[in-house]
Amino acid sequence: MFPGGAGVTITELTTDPHPVLARLRASEPVSWLPVLNGWLVTRHDLALQVMRDSTTFTVDDPRFSTARVVGPSMLSLDADEHGRHRAPFSREFRPREIEERFGAFVRAECDRLVSRFLPAGQAELRRDLAGPLAVAVMAHALGLADTDAARVLAWYDAIVSTVADISAGLPPDPAGTQAFGELRTHIEGSVAAGDPSLLTDAAKALALPEVVSNAAVLMFGGIETTEGMIANAVLHLLSDPAQLTMVHSDRSLVASAIEESLRLEPAAAVVDRYATRDVELVGAQIRRGDLVTVSLTAANRDPAVFADPDTFDVRRPNLRKQLAFAHGPHFCLGVDLARLETRIAVETVLDRLPGLRLAAPAAPTGLVFRKPESVHVHWTKTA
Repeated sequence: MFPGGAGVTITELTTDPHPVLARLRASEPVSWLPVLNGWLVTRHDLALQVMRDSTTFTVDDPRFSTARVVGPSMLSLDADEHGRHRAPFSREFRPREIEERFGAFVRAECDRLVSRFLPAGQAELRRDLAGPLAVAVMAHALGLADTDAARVLAWYDAIVSTVADISAGLPPDPAGTQAFGELRTHIEGSVAAGDPSLLTDAAKALALPEVVSNAAVLMFGGIETTEGMIANAVLHLLSDPAQLTMVHSDRSLVASAIEESLRLEPAAAVVDRYATRDVELVGAQIRRGDLVTVSLTAANRDPAVFADPDTFDVRRPNLRKQLAFAHGPHFCLGVDLARLETRIAVETVLDRLPGLRLAAPAAPTGLVFRKPESVHVHWTKTA
């Protein structure tokens, strides 16, 4: 009944999913994929419909991959429980205060990181800039600034890898559970110390295990999304000399370039939901309990919404319609902070690395989280 989805492989979805997603969007916009043991939604309007309707399509299911690693959190709960878990953290991420609270810290951290590799004339920007910046900012935001960055990065790598394994139908790597245990011990100690922080404040409204689960979600979500955003944005710009020249000539286009990069390649490629009742969606008979995966990647290249959707265009007029940060009740809490970090990171490398160019071809990969394995660059060293 769904021949387009029947032959789709994990390899296709992980390496270069865009051709198969385009075929599905045109012929089977809601398709059953045996490889996912669930439905895949690829059209922009249907993606919005599913993400807006948390009554019919919920995250609150014991199979939800992130909850299986870190426990219930704002990411894996709906309705009143979702609001209860999210509210204590929302204050830190109010849009109007992001620049004031984090701008100076992000700029200083970007300058510090770039200064470390500037004399070399070459760097790998994902691990030399994007990852360390995202770790430092999330540790700062959560009040864990004294935690060793390499330790945080190790926890994050293990947790994200385990979530990706579960999403791909693989046995979960026990390293993720071990990493979460270490993170839990660290956060519990931080809260017990009573030092003023977002986590200490959250503990006034939530039980300690709930604080830990939500901190883990914010930490690995904030690190993963932002690292991917920065790496993808730099890669897209450096891969298109004409667009890069436009941005160099008009720095006001940096924000648009980031949004277009997000549209072209969302750092988080999919979001999972579970049907709470039998429901029909453009002819697909979805049963109660079925997995319904929304492909943000596919929705963001829907030609019904975005003209010439496979082209990187920093002057694209309708970028506000891109769905890289999801939609509905689970719209990304840290969206404005992630945008701030990415904008400052891109501006910093363009300002401080003259003649910046790719040293080797690269492309985003990943089933759940998409980013290049590496972004090797070089530039013109100055005296």
